[in-house]
Amino acid sequence: MGIATDIILLVVTSFFCGLLMQRLRQPLILGYIMAGVVLGPHTGGLTITDAHDIELLAEIGVGLLLFALGLEFSHKDLKPVKWIALVGTPLQIGLTLALGVGIGRMLGWDVKTSIWFGALISLSSTMVILKTLMNQGWLGTLSSKVMIGMLIVQDLAVVPMLIILPLMNDPAAGMVHLGQAAVKAVLFLFCMFVLGIKLLPWLMRRIAKIGSRELFLLAIIAIGLGIGYATYLIGLSFAFGAFIAGMVLNESDYGHQALSDIIPLRDVFGLLFFASVGMLLDPAFMVKHFGSILLLVLLVSLGKSLIFAAVSWLFRYGNVVPIAVGLGLFQIGEFSFVLARIGVSSGSISHDFYNLVLTTAVLTMVLTPIVSSQTARLYALKKRWFQKELLESINFPDKGFNRHVVIAGGGRVGMQIASALHRLARPFVVIELDQRRIEQAKEAGYAVVYGDASHEIVLEAASMESAALLVVTIPGIVEAQAIIAHAQRLNSRIEVAARLSDPDFFPIFSDLNVTDLVYPELEAGLEMTRQALLALHIPVTEIQRQTEALRQEYFVSGMSQTKPYQTLSQFRSAEQQFDLQWLTIAAGNPLIDRSIGESEIRKKTGVSVVGVLRDNQLEPNPGPQFRFQDQDLVAVIGSDEARTAFQTNFFPAERLVGEMAA
Repeated sequence: MGIATDIILLVVTSFFCGLLMQRLRQPLILGYIMAGVVLGPHTGGLTITDAHDIELLAEIGVGLLLFALGLEFSHKDLKPVKWIALVGTPLQIGLTLALGVGIGRMLGWDVKTSIWFGALISLSSTMVILKTLMNQGWLGTLSSKVMIGMLIVQDLAVVPMLIILPLMNDPAAGMVHLGQAAVKAVLFLFCMFVLGIKLLPWLMRRIAKIGSRELFLLAIIAIGLGIGYATYLIGLSFAFGAFIAGMVLNESDYGHQALSDIIPLRDVFGLLFFASVGMLLDPAFMVKHFGSILLLVLLVSLGKSLIFAAVSWLFRYGNVVPIAVGLGLFQIGEFSFVLARIGVSSGSISHDFYNLVLTTAVLTMVLTPIVSSQTARLYALKKRWFQKELLESINFPDKGFNRHVVIAGGGRVGMQIASALHRLARPFVVIELDQRRIEQAKEAGYAVVYGDASHEIVLEAASMESAALLVVTIPGIVEAQAIIAHAQRLNSRIEVAARLSDPDFFPIFSDLNVTDLVYPELEAGLEMTRQALLALHIPVTEIQRQTEALRQEYFVSGMSQTKPYQTLSQFRSAEQQFDLQWLTIAAGNPLIDRSIGESEIRKKTGVSVVGVLRDNQLEPNPGPQFRFQDQDLVAVIGSDEARTAFQTNFFPAERLVGEMAA
């Protein structure tokens, strides 16, 4: 079966290796790489027949990953990190190039080989770090945005490297090719952001009207891979073109659906990429040159980590960001393999040097998920060593906080909560990493802490020990777990409200004793249910009973009858026993321009007026001085006899409009 057999072997082996890594609580990436080593040409036994075909499919995986990233990554997200991406990345490449030359000269390599080594190690792996960020739930944080921004510029830098490095003996020709590549890149970006923004949404709209999911999926793949291939044909990066296509499509109404459809394909082809990386490893070569490889891994990892951390610090990123970026981007990237192959084919580097760099690159990739996972621990040590380092706190009251609300995440949901608390004059603190959102909160006068809420030191800065309530708006389960666990360590009596992104996470939140959960999809479904039942003229009290019963059934079953939810359920059940009746005061009604006291409503009928809706504004529990007006919607509560008496006395010629929701 040829290539089909190879793919089946890789998928099956990757499954078992991934299962093993899961049992060992290690990243799945390591399992995929292990599968590639097992089936690679250097280990014997069951072997892939055509590794080249797998590598070609792996390139499609890189393109799909970058396309999916573009679908998730709006150009607006680049604004907070544009300076470090556009200026800091060239600086990082230059410093890493110098590091490589220094290592090469120290090991006795000639200048040309040393320059090649510096160029090869200057690039980091987009594929590895994105998969690592996804698995660790860190996508969306400021650290991840800094890394992604720098990786994008690195991918762009591959183009001039591909031109310049093989032509070091003929600089004039290299500059000509570089100029041509720059013109092509500018023209491509112009076409995509000027023409593509209009053309692609129009195309997707026409396809969506057909109503075929298959055609929609094919259209997405064709756009992502087709534009990527177009950039490849004009001499630019295939992955770069796919990423730009995703960004453009993200600005349309079809970005979310496109991302949802493309994720399974992305993951399958991504598996092939990591397996192809493992296939490059030669265990015999590793054993023979173990000392040199270990030295290079240590020097490259430590050197690149320090460079990335220093560049992040230089661009005034504080707290956990320099550490996260340093521990995330220290590996050698997949585009280095492409550069190395060109170096061998052009005679610029030897085969032994190629294998040495290749093995070093793969090992740094393997180490990335493990090293990156130590970010929190290293940050905690840093805070312990440098106690005087202050987090940026804005708009804090002089007397501090007490019995306040801590909002973890200043996105759309978090800012809505903050706005409501602000109007109610309730004290609160917003914790956010996105500088753009920090500025918005600052302008609104909100108290805000710049930092990652999943770190205990940041929660301390928000006075968590004296807070009354923690609201976690961040959807990522890993981050939410860390935030809640740290908060409960600092304040064992803290109430917690959290956002539920997946029903499978119910047990996790149950174990954390979360006070209240909000599942957006459930709330949207219940609201649509209300609207549908209202359209069918079902009484509001019955609608309320049904929707609340559904909510209780959903949450109580999911939360396994935790004490907070038992209490909440009992409260809502009791609430349903109050049967409100709403009546509209029409022209000629004797209540118009009379107060509740003057009308003697309770004395004459036995009902109580508990609310009046006027001009879409609710007046709860109006007092005896409250005067009725034409078109007021009045809510009364009482026995059946009392409500009948109320209607007889004050609505003799009126028809009951019906029960309505206030």
